[in-house]
Amino acid sequence: MLKNFFKKSKKNSPDDENILIIALLIHAAKIDENYTDSEKKIIINTIIQLKKVDSIEAEKLLKFAEEKEKESNQIIGFTKEIKKYSYEFRLKIIEIIWKIVYSDGTSDSYESSLIRRICGLLYISDKDNGIIKTKIQNQLKKI
Repeated sequence: MLKNFFKKSKKNSPDDENILIIALLIHAAKIDENYTDSEKKIIINTIIQLKKVDSIEAEKLLKFAEEKEKESNQIIGFTKEIKKYSYEFRLKIIEIIWKIVYSDGTSDSYESSLIRRICGLLYISDKDNGIIKTKIQNQLKKI
């Protein structure tokens, strides 16, 4: 089964694209060296929305993406596929990353730096990134 999975990834199947997106989210969650259940929950919910799958299938995809993230040391490979999507979709990915970052209530310099790099690679403007960041911060204040 794993052999088939990796064969598909070489053909750039839609599943592989989704795995790369999920791996980027995992990378963002791990950047502060504290990969929490809260962050995993946000990623699982994203997988369910992205792939239209149940939670069991989402868990499987999460495991595949965690392995993909461990194997890679660069975010360029993760963002390469995302750039093919619409600007709105890329903004949504940045929003999800901000949710992951703020799931522990704060943003450290490593997390902020990572998001700036991701925005640059995805051609997201500083203005739009700032708007999204403020939106997530305001949502947290309401909770």
